[in-house]
Amino acid sequence: MPIDPICKREVPPDTPYTSDHDGKTYFFHDPECKKKFDDMAKNIVRVKRSLEDKEKISFGRLRKDIIKPGICAACGACAASCPSIIMEGEKPKLIGPCTACGICYNQCPRTITTEEGLVGNIRHPYAARSALKGVNGQDGGVVTSLLAYALEEGLLDCAIVSIKSEDDPWRPVPIIATTYDEIMESAGSIYTHSMTIQALMNAVQQGMRSIAFVGPPCNIDAVYKIYKSPYGLLHMFMRANILPLGLFCMDTFSHEGIEEFVTSRHLELEDIESMKIWRGKIELEKEGENFVYDLGELDPYRSSSCKYCTDLTAERAAISFGGVGTPDGWTTVFTRSGRGYEIFNEAVEMGYVESRDLEEKEMIRVLNLARMKKVQKYGVIRREK
Repeated sequence: MPIDPICKREVPPDTPYTSDHDGKTYFFHDPECKKKFDDMAKNIVRVKRSLEDKEKISFGRLRKDIIKPGICAACGACAASCPSIIMEGEKPKLIGPCTACGICYNQCPRTITTEEGLVGNIRHPYAARSALKGVNGQDGGVVTSLLAYALEEGLLDCAIVSIKSEDDPWRPVPIIATTYDEIMESAGSIYTHSMTIQALMNAVQQGMRSIAFVGPPCNIDAVYKIYKSPYGLLHMFMRANILPLGLFCMDTFSHEGIEEFVTSRHLELEDIESMKIWRGKIELEKEGENFVYDLGELDPYRSSSCKYCTDLTAERAAISFGGVGTPDGWTTVFTRSGRGYEIFNEAVEMGYVESRDLEEKEMIRVLNLARMKKVQKYGVIRREK
């Protein structure tokens, strides 16, 4: 005899309570069970419709990310929301065709699929680029132009940024920038940890009160903790107003490692005019000639801390900036706080920055990369005996 999918009791085939769903007929013990099933089926249809235009996600992704690594909590959410999945013991198993609708992956409590879960709270996402002539920043040069606006308008006393060392090429040197020229000198990315917190401390001790701080997610987190719970630094930070500007970051590399890598390619680090990491490649420019290598070749030099970081977009910043998602020459911008939103849009209105709304396909690219960084936590965060 058929089994009621709700109460799990046997049902006579001539029961008057039946429902057709996904080409299959279900039999129920009473009208209450039928109603519960119909309501659940309607919700599943709504979720499927909302996912129709999104990225196709098959059961294989759930198996790879959650089931095989042993992360599955055996809650049965995937089986309850898809007739092609059953629970075999404490593991989900696919027993029918998979349409890659993504519902099993999105319903799993162990996956990270929401926009907020992947990139944090966003007030408004933009694609932007500098509107100033002569700005040679990374991607769209938006951070440089925004800082120039805030400094020239008197909104900032200084900005904590990094420049390249004159004595040791491509080694970052944190500075307290107080002039337009110093801001311009800091344009461009350096893919090595920069000790910017000490520069921030020095700025506060010098009496700077309105300070922009530029850094990757790890440095933004440090500022967040210092600012929110100073523990002995209250006398310094009580009067300091800090605007954290976060840089998207997938990985950083040791300076010595980058130097060794460049030298092994028969190049000299001091001759490299620009360096860019994008789309799984590292691109070096020398005298107008570009040298492109697979980013995987830099893995031996990756900072160990990056293996534990799950924050791609500097979620605790007032504004976050990155070259992910948008076309070459543009920057993805997430305004997060009220101050961040206002200062960015004022820079646009004053002609320092050009912007438009971020397109959905561009946001999806950011979310996909953010997901890659989030799921790596499953490989390192675990309780061991």
